[in-house]
Amino acid sequence: MLETPVLLLENFEEESQMLYQSFRTSGFDGPVFTFSDEGFLPDDVTSIYTYYCGKKEGGKARYFNQIDVPDYWEIKASNSGGQVFDLNHERGKIFFASPLHKRLVKIVDWYDDMHVVRVSDHYNQDGFIYAKTIFNKKGQLVSRSYYDVSGNEKVVENFVTHDIILNQNNKVYIFKNKVEFAKHLFTELDIHPTRLFYNSLSNPFFVSESLEDKEHSDVLFWQEGYREDIPGNMQVILDGHSRRTSKIYVQKKEAYEKLIELGANRDIVKPLGFVYNFEKENQHTNNILICTNSDRIEKLNELVVSMPNMKFHVCALTEMSQKLMSFEKYDNVHLYPGCKASEILNLFNTCDYYLDINYENEIVDAIKEAFLHNLLILGFNQTIHNRKYVLPDFVFDANNYQDMIRVILDASHLDINLERQRNVAMTQNVQDYKNV
Repeated sequence: MLETPVLLLENFEEESQMLYQSFRTSGFDGPVFTFSDEGFLPDDVTSIYTYYCGKKEGGKARYFNQIDVPDYWEIKASNSGGQVFDLNHERGKIFFASPLHKRLVKIVDWYDDMHVVRVSDHYNQDGFIYAKTIFNKKGQLVSRSYYDVSGNEKVVENFVTHDIILNQNNKVYIFKNKVEFAKHLFTELDIHPTRLFYNSLSNPFFVSESLEDKEHSDVLFWQEGYREDIPGNMQVILDGHSRRTSKIYVQKKEAYEKLIELGANRDIVKPLGFVYNFEKENQHTNNILICTNSDRIEKLNELVVSMPNMKFHVCALTEMSQKLMSFEKYDNVHLYPGCKASEILNLFNTCDYYLDINYENEIVDAIKEAFLHNLLILGFNQTIHNRKYVLPDFVFDANNYQDMIRVILDASHLDINLERQRNVAMTQNVQDYKNV
């Protein structure tokens, strides 16, 4: 039996990904498991469902127009999603994997004649349907089946009874919940978690509680935001009644501050953010970046005119409207319609500031990318997309755009403000994680 620390994640959404990356960057080489599978997991992350399904070699994710549809049906798509039509009747909706602008298919919902979702096809990074979700006539979840590369049904989860059925080696196993199913996988792999690092008080917590107690050294990474109370399962840990968990690392500043205000023990509850891999050092080039797929950019004209010595780089994945193209008349504005990924990356590498001042959807995960490339991020209350990486005092009301200008023109404080920006996102170093 392999006795090893294990990272167990409730899902593999953004914050779970960041925790996983922080662990790997810090040298953690133990197994990583997740209770979900969106079809695009890294090779070293194991889903408790699709482990039993195997992996297709040499496959490739499907572009939106490569899904299977009946003859004469039409597929339409934008940079945020797609639709399937039978003449004027919408038959399906396509959801893309991140980053959305690549238009790689993750899920296709299929509608009945009443426009109620009845089936979802789940596509993975190898381009095949690895799971199907069934809904009843009210659009409520019924079950999800997972398939191997030959199309054989391997795992079935019943969302009504919560049972999970596993077809393995000509045998049928029935588990009453996800916790039993996860523990079966540990047995299958002959793994005993000497320490369990986990990020949810739901299934991962119950797995921890059900394991043999070794050294009372499991750790909860709490990733939820501000709330007015202490969750019941967390109180079990705080009261010292957990079988294995002894520490809670809170990954959002406002949540940590509230827990302390509610009387949480500082010896048990500690703040800990993420290890970020910053792509470049601070620089001073007087370049400003804006990423948009809309010509509705708040106060762009006023900013451009007020800062003639700053160079504005406005990029879009699509073609630009005449309204936006008219900014070419300014010497300090450079427009990039239909911008390629390599061009966008170059702009993140050469600019000092990112302005989140465009309406409509955020593109290319721009705020996070700006943060990772050490751009100082500023925005307006009316347009801001993601406050997680932004200093609260650098989000202005659009009517107070002059305050934004003052910050940008105060280049002497750029490095200080970037350090403040990293602190607001609770940036940690590798040693912080090694000490866990």
